[in-house]
Amino acid sequence: MIRSFWRSATIFLVGGVFGTGFGVALGFLAYPFVFPPPEAMEALGESEKTQIVAEGTFIHANPSDPVHYGKGQVTVRQESVFLHANFEVGPGPKFHVFLVPKEKVRGSGDVTGTMWVDLGRLRSFKGSQKYKIPAGIDLKSYPSVVIWCEQFSVLISPADLDYKS
Repeated sequence: MIRSFWRSATIFLVGGVFGTGFGVALGFLAYPFVFPPPEAMEALGESEKTQIVAEGTFIHANPSDPVHYGKGQVTVRQESVFLHANFEVGPGPKFHVFLVPKEKVRGSGDVTGTMWVDLGRLRSFKGSQKYKIPAGIDLKSYPSVVIWCEQFSVLISPADLDYKS
């Protein structure tokens, strides 16, 4: 009888630990969907509207992956990268905006091992946002802007840039 009690207690505790771990992991994954951050609504100043260096469009790089997607326009100016009001990515943890020195980025392997420029953490999964470019960056050396999940080293969405003459 005592042996049966300890066996039942052990099964209960192990089940509780695994159940709690599973519940916490599920909560972390579901949180951005249940409580999404507000849509960003940054705007450009009048002087910034005429200094366009390059433009591009975010794409869904891997259509078989329904979680990691992106869409919308991006405009690059000498001092900033601007994500337009139609910008949107699937939610997730620790997304960053990178300038990448590789053309046609389509997979995580295209970003890892390159000397990208981190413009900062993505402030919202949707809406217009502006990111400052550090001084001294040769923009022509960076033909792509990508949204990157730093926590899991995963490409979320790339944008190929079309540079103006």
